Amino acid sequence: MTEDWLTGERFNESDDPASAERERRWREREERRRQRDGRGGSAPPPPEASSPGPPRSPGPSRTADALSAARRHPLRIAAVLAAVLFVWFLVALMQPFGGEGSGRVVVTVPKGASVAEVGDLLDRDGVVSSSTLFQFRVTLAGKRSDLYPGRYVLAHGMSYGAAIDALSTVRAKKTTTVTIPEGYSRPQAAQVAREVGLSGSYMKASVRSKYLKPARYGGSGAKSLEGFLFPDTFELKAAAPAADLVQLQLRDFKRRIKQVNMRYARSKNLTTYDVLTIASMVEREAQVASERRLVAAVIYNRLHEGMPLGIDATVRFATGNYEEPLTESELAVDSPYNTRLNTGLPPGPIDSPGLASIQAAAHPAKAGYLYYVVKPGTCGKHSFSTTDAEFQADVSRYNRAREAAGGRSPDTCE
Repeated sequence: MTEDWLTGERFNESDDPASAERERRWREREERRRQRDGRGGSAPPPPEASSPGPPRSPGPSRTADALSAARRHPLRIAAVLAAVLFVWFLVALMQPFGGEGSGRVVVTVPKGASVAEVGDLLDRDGVVSSSTLFQFRVTLAGKRSDLYPGRYVLAHGMSYGAAIDALSTVRAKKTTTVTIPEGYSRPQAAQVAREVGLSGSYMKASVRSKYLKPARYGGSGAKSLEGFLFPDTFELKAAAPAADLVQLQLRDFKRRIKQVNMRYARSKNLTTYDVLTIASMVEREAQVASERRLVAAVIYNRLHEGMPLGIDATVRFATGNYEEPLTESELAVDSPYNTRLNTGLPPGPIDSPGLASIQAAAHPAKAGYLYYVVKPGTCGKHSFSTTDAEFQADVSRYNRAREAAGGRSPDTCE
């Protein structure tokens, strides 16, 4: 069998069995093909090509969907927002990318300043970005009581941690604290100055000074600044000259003496220098604060009567014996400061009296006492008397107690 080249039909060659068999199989295949095409139907037409255009926006439908989701899950949204805020707060507080800052900022933290005040100071000067967050960091670090006062060289834009470290680091001490006790004389104060490492001679520096003239206070014949060197605690640079300490003492004296009313003393023809001389004896003699004005009264009364003051503290000043019992030879020393032998006031103060003793010397008690002696076993209290007989009885009691104490002053407490 062959195909007709014009119609595409196949010629049947009946006289050829093989050709007939091929014809039959061909027709079966064509039939099966038509049956398949009939069952499947026609193929769907291809989709129409859409014309190009701008992309479509989400439109209000997406916004509405988001709002709807927020309404359905409000706790989730709140939790996400809270987490974001918490992370922001931690970053702002901990400043993981912060550092030592830049530039130079001099900050002085006052003594006794609170953490809030320190934070405000650093915020104002641009050292940190927030006073509030600085206070949080200090609290978190447990250093609220570890911020030291003083002068610091910091930087702009420091991290909170760096600023806290700078303010809480104990710095090497660059100053010297000097305490001159009340009743110390110039030689005793000079010893303190040497012990704390001050340079130069305290004795030489305390002879005279341009900062104070004794004559202004009635001490035209003063041989030194004894009595004007006010006892107190002072801060000086390490190894500062002893003259700096003298200057601070004189400045302190000029400020304190203004608090003392000298009217009563002047009514007795006493100068400020005389009051300082009396105060220096009161400072050494009165071991109990309540007796200062009584001791001053005895001195005033004896001056009025023209009697020797008989104050052993002046003999100690003359001999330099401040610790051991005075010997008979020392009590008889030939010195204008020996008030056992000389009447009137000694030439000048015998030490640096404190303000309480100066006040007592300017305002003695209204009492007629002329004598006093240590009362045994009373922590330094005295027995005061107006007559010599009373005084001698008190002295006998004192001497017996002194012998019992092995020759030591019986002024310890029972």
